[in-house]
Amino acid sequence: MTDWLLVLVGGLVGAPLRYLLGVDAKFRLHTAFPWGTFAANAGAALFLGYISEAVTEGDLGPRLQLLLATGFCGALSTWSTFSYELLTFASARRTALAAGYLALTVAAGVGLSFAGAALADAVH
Repeated sequence: MTDWLLVLVGGLVGAPLRYLLGVDAKFRLHTAFPWGTFAANAGAALFLGYISEAVTEGDLGPRLQLLLATGFCGALSTWSTFSYELLTFASARRTALAAGYLALTVAAGVGLSFAGAALADAVH
C-alpha cells in the first residue's frame, strides 16, 4: 500500500469520527461549549502521544505512523474548527468562554500528549 493511501485510509476513519463526536455532543449536551471539538482534539492528542512514543521506542513502524498519526489523528483533530470557535466566541464578546476554551484545550492537549507517551512507555 502506498504512503498516500495509508494516510487516506486513516483519514477516512478519523474525519467521520470527529464529525460524529460533534453531532453527538450537540445532541446530548445542549451547551455553547464545543465539547465535540474538544473531545476530538483531546482524544487525538492522547493517541498521538502514544503513537509518538511507540514509534520512538521502535514498536510502530513508519507505515503505521502514516496510517495512525498522519491519517487518523490528522483527520480527527481540528485546529481550524477550534480557531473558528474561538473567533466566534470572541466576536460575540464571550471572552470568558473563549479564554476558558483556549486554556482548557491547550492544557488538555499538552497534558494528554504526555499522558499518551507515558502510557506507551509503561506498556513497552
